[in-house]
Amino acid sequence: MAILAGKQVIIVGDRDGIPGPAIAECATSAGAEIAFATTECFV
Repeated sequence: MAILAGKQVIIVGDRDGIPGPAIAECATSAGAEIAFATTECFV
């Protein structure tokens, strides 16, 4: 059973940390539907 099955998620990754697409892959494998994913630079 997937933890995020049937949930929509918004993902904000960090340029110097974990990028958005990497988090999106993990969320997708957990059953989530990606509503929006991006990678931002926080300075």
